[in-house]
Amino acid sequence: MRAPGSDDAVVIEKSKKAGEAHVITVNCPDRSGLGCDVCRIILDFGLYITKGDVTTDGVWCYIVLWVVPHYDSLILRWSHLKNQLVSVCPSCSTYFVFNLMSSCPASTTVYLFKFFCSDRKGLLHDVTKVLTELELSIQTVKVTTTPDGRVLDLFFIIDNMDLLHTKKRQDETLEQFRSVLGESCISCELQLAGPEYEYHQNIPSLSPTVAEKLFTSDQLTDEDNRVQVLNDDMRKLKNSTVTVDNSLSPAHTLLQIRCVDHRGLLYDTLRTLKDFDIKISYGRFSLQTQGHRDLELFIQLKDGNKIVDPDKQNLLCSCLKVEMLHPLRVMITNRGPDTELLVANPVELSGKGRPRVFYDATLSLKLLGICIFSAEIGRYTANDREWEVYRFLLDESCLFQLGSPTARNEITNKVRRTLMGW
Repeated sequence: MRAPGSDDAVVIEKSKKAGEAHVITVNCPDRSGLGCDVCRIILDFGLYITKGDVTTDGVWCYIVLWVVPHYDSLILRWSHLKNQLVSVCPSCSTYFVFNLMSSCPASTTVYLFKFFCSDRKGLLHDVTKVLTELELSIQTVKVTTTPDGRVLDLFFIIDNMDLLHTKKRQDETLEQFRSVLGESCISCELQLAGPEYEYHQNIPSLSPTVAEKLFTSDQLTDEDNRVQVLNDDMRKLKNSTVTVDNSLSPAHTLLQIRCVDHRGLLYDTLRTLKDFDIKISYGRFSLQTQGHRDLELFIQLKDGNKIVDPDKQNLLCSCLKVEMLHPLRVMITNRGPDTELLVANPVELSGKGRPRVFYDATLSLKLLGICIFSAEIGRYTANDREWEVYRFLLDESCLFQLGSPTARNEITNKVRRTLMGW
């Protein structure tokens, strides 16, 4: 592998025919968690990885990923995708600096986008879609519906392009939102976030009973799974396997994974290995076969040794299987007299949450014709890990009888399947 310059550290070959995969190649100095960060960006841009290969000699890393758009209406900004990928690649000159730097994330400017308008079905998702297309990441949100049918939305956001301090970027953002809100818009403002950002991060805590059901690390029981996934999906999930083999390589442990496919599968796998501080020397992510994926990864511990301790092997396999079975937790519960939809995902040890969860959850509710009375995003610590939790109070004036177990199962299944890309 040769040392690339800044221009060819990331190369994107767009497909020549509709329906064919685009090819993304990353060729740069290696660092811990690089593959996870690359997959996270690709997931954030709404792309689905159909297959992939990764090779590293411990100094240089070579990653090839075949991707297709997951969303029909996706606007692909290839130059922005490339810039984001380049931003996580160590350059030749800064390779050793990256390896000596603290893993603490740099401080990021948070902005407050606030608007007041008449409510309508699908409004929250339409706003979220514009934020996503403008590459503005939601940090937290506070959505409140007034008794007269109006809505006050507070979005605390960061700009992935780091241009929101400029008047041009601000004007473009406000213009896009006003075009979506239309005549229903009463006011629309964009400003630096103040102390209210910290205040709105302190959302009501979950009850111990709800938290136990949402965050449990045990395998879901059949009864629980009937609430979360359809029977056909459960059959596929039960056929998932994770095995380790130390007999095929003198220096590496072979990790073999066979599981039902879902959007973000490679990200979830590499995120887990990153949090375990495990290095990947070679990996292959095969094409889908009858709804299943096969991953083969030759891995080492941080010290360069194989994973031979049976307890460490079992812990790693158990954690990976949990991520394959349910990387996203979805449930409906009661919050006082109201019906609340909860969506939770584990946060990386680096502090990063999963991309596009708010987008997919609001999309599901829009397609179901369910209005959102209020919405919040918060962080919780449970089972020795941090979780990002999205909370939606559902408007009772919809076609669904929200108190009915059948209706709740239908809503939960729809949300989960959208999140998983099924």
